[in-house]
Amino acid sequence: METKKRLTRDQKKDKAVIDLINQMLAMAGHDVTYEDILGVEKWFQKYTMTVEQGEEFKKWGKKYLMKNLQMRADAAEKEMMWFNVMWGLTYSNWEDYHKLK
Repeated sequence: METKKRLTRDQKKDKAVIDLINQMLAMAGHDVTYEDILGVEKWFQKYTMTVEQGEEFKKWGKKYLMKNLQMRADAAEKEMMWFNVMWGLTYSNWEDYHKLK
């Protein structure tokens, strides 16, 4: 029986970025993955999601980071904010969403 090699902290972080990007694209309804966008400049501007999808993704990502990287809730929330700044998709209904509030 082959034993699984444990990932280093950096490898876990790299895997987390890939998993988060894949989940964000899936939750937004796009049929692409990290592999598809690898090397594409400003790929995050070519795809959109709704504000509601974005909020659901942030909740999912926070739980993911807490579980897989053993982050505290406040640290995971901050990390998701940074993720959104760096790679977050454009919101398709930003103006309409804020008119409702």
